[in-house]
Amino acid sequence: MSRAAVIAQRPALRLHLLILDRYMLAELAAPFLFGLSAFTLIFAAANILNIGKLVSNDHAPLWAAIKVFWWSLPSTIVLVIPMALLLGTLLAMQRLSGESEITAMKAGGIALMRIAAPFLIAGLVMSFIMLFLQEEVVPFAQDQESYLVNEVINSSSAFGRDLTVHAPLPGGGQQVTVATAYEPHSQALLNVTLIQYNRQNQPTQVVFANRARFEAQRWLLDGVTTYRFDANGTTYLEHAATTEVEIGQTPTEIVKRITHGDPEQMSRAQILDLIRSGQLSFADLRKYTEAYQEKLARPFACFVFTLIALPFGLRATRGGGSTSLGFGMAVAIVFVYYIVATFFSYVGDAVLLLAPIAAWVPNLIFTYLGIRRLLKVAAA
Repeated sequence: MSRAAVIAQRPALRLHLLILDRYMLAELAAPFLFGLSAFTLIFAAANILNIGKLVSNDHAPLWAAIKVFWWSLPSTIVLVIPMALLLGTLLAMQRLSGESEITAMKAGGIALMRIAAPFLIAGLVMSFIMLFLQEEVVPFAQDQESYLVNEVINSSSAFGRDLTVHAPLPGGGQQVTVATAYEPHSQALLNVTLIQYNRQNQPTQVVFANRARFEAQRWLLDGVTTYRFDANGTTYLEHAATTEVEIGQTPTEIVKRITHGDPEQMSRAQILDLIRSGQLSFADLRKYTEAYQEKLARPFACFVFTLIALPFGLRATRGGGSTSLGFGMAVAIVFVYYIVATFFSYVGDAVLLLAPIAAWVPNLIFTYLGIRRLLKVAAA
């Protein structure tokens, strides 16, 4: 007699709540980890090849190339978590259904929706975990990857090349601000050099600071050393713990330049700052609004894929579904989902008013289909 049959025949239904949940989650864990490993290897294959190219073509240190691959993994893992959960649910339900364990549970008085509940809760929990990874871990990893590629491998500062800020001075002349790095989470510039020129393009002041932080709509320099030059060429040296300056750009504008206008390289908080800045063109506003909503809707594909996989997994034949069949079905579902998601992404990008709705339409469509199929199977 199968373990599920033993569970189903126990008279104390209260015990079923915890025992059944643990049993179903244990069934999900192994195929989920298999799917996570398989899909990660598939998507990381290009990054693995990139290590060889960095070492052979760019003469990058092997340790730096390996670190680039390491820091690229979080974004890959976030991409494949919903796919892995879809495959794990399919394989788990195929095995349980094919070996008649679902039938044994139903014979013991456990409703199909109760059997499916642990999978759905796992999908919802993974949605929030994926949202956390997307907003907190992936941006940090991308910063580290960019630093290694630009400053260690290419021996050039991405910030110095892309984000040197030129700003006019009120009395004429200009100010040039350069920093070696930018911290997105603290909105701070690191190792700042600020040079002011007069109308004759002669330097009148050079300021060095450990960092520049943006607070209350102003820039504050910490650990400041200032060199001032008068008309006679005399230099005056000053030190200060904190000095307020006007750099000429806000952190949101700096983020936009770092990412080259690609919202996929930003967190939702950074995108929201850009939207609220009022400095985006109408076309950019549509693009960033759509990206802001998509970044919230995308993690909940974990729950949607779990829901859609349940009724498909229950259709397995006796003896359990094969891994290849489950893998092929998972790929087909993912393919259709992302075609629908891509179509509505274009719709949201084209019409600003539809952007908040368009990002969620694929999830709503597949949730409806999943619930409909699951209820149909439950009633059979």
